[in-house]
Amino acid sequence: MTAADHRTARRPTITDVAALAGVAPGTASKALNGRGRLRPETRQRVLDAARQLNFQPNQLAQGLLSGRTWTVGLITTDGIGRFATPVLLGAEDALGMGEISVLLCDTRGDAIREQHYLRTLTARRIDGLIVTGRRTDPRPPLAGPLEVPTVYAFAPSTDPAGISVVSDDRHGTQLAIGHLTGLGRGRIAHVTGPAHHAAAADRATHAVSCLEAAGLPLATGRVHYGEWSEAWGRQAARGIIATAPDTDAVFCGNDQIARGVTDGLRESGLRVPDDLAVVGYDNWDTMALAARPPLTSVDMNLTEVGRLAALKLLEAIDGRPDPGIHRIPCQLVVRDST
Repeated sequence: MTAADHRTARRPTITDVAALAGVAPGTASKALNGRGRLRPETRQRVLDAARQLNFQPNQLAQGLLSGRTWTVGLITTDGIGRFATPVLLGAEDALGMGEISVLLCDTRGDAIREQHYLRTLTARRIDGLIVTGRRTDPRPPLAGPLEVPTVYAFAPSTDPAGISVVSDDRHGTQLAIGHLTGLGRGRIAHVTGPAHHAAAADRATHAVSCLEAAGLPLATGRVHYGEWSEAWGRQAARGIIATAPDTDAVFCGNDQIARGVTDGLRESGLRVPDDLAVVGYDNWDTMALAARPPLTSVDMNLTEVGRLAALKLLEAIDGRPDPGIHRIPCQLVVRDST
């Protein structure tokens, strides 16, 4: 009887999966359970071997032995999904490798609804929880009956003992300002959202610091705070032209503002990027690609934020919590606006 015939004559075991994948049984177990730090190709090789052998781990037995239900909750306040969806997709990629199910709960920013979902998830005996939202403002830890490992993604927890994974706004701003100065632009204005939003305040602070490090002042002498909207971008563009007509670049706090700025500049008879270069933030395809011209923008790497949040949650579930704020580097996507 060949090895293949032997495998088909009985129910395959984790040892069979490990042998086919060329790894140790312990490594195969980690790959299938979503535990440990494994190379992506190693984890994929184990998953492929398990599928080839039609290996089905006994989740009920594993749950009884470990006290786990192989489910994780994800609570979001971002009903639109603009920021939460890529975080969720990244988390599912990481959790799916271990065949862990994700229960999505949208609180819509309602504290009562949040408590309802916490009670529901407690009744489901989830193994852990990821909390995300639509703003980067730090948020207080969840209050309620749920006592499982929790990771905050995109918006960090105010608890220094909590586990948070966020996009690195300092790095993103450095990429934007460095790109503009590298193109020879030396009169850079900054237009952003409401000053009481962490995203606007943080990016403005980093922009000023980056310009000071390069020996450059803000073109108009101040940060232009307003709304996260195209209308505000158009209005700000007119103000910049009137206040500092020698401005040669605008760094915007998000892509909606940047699209409005490009429209306002064009309506004033100026060319982008010939007369002024424009950089946005978020790399939201709907906005960035529809702008005229398409926007250079900072991508916050939200899928990676979700993936790392899931891995940090798995570590915490395994009894190896890694508290603090973990920052994911951004990427600059260069298009025609610069």
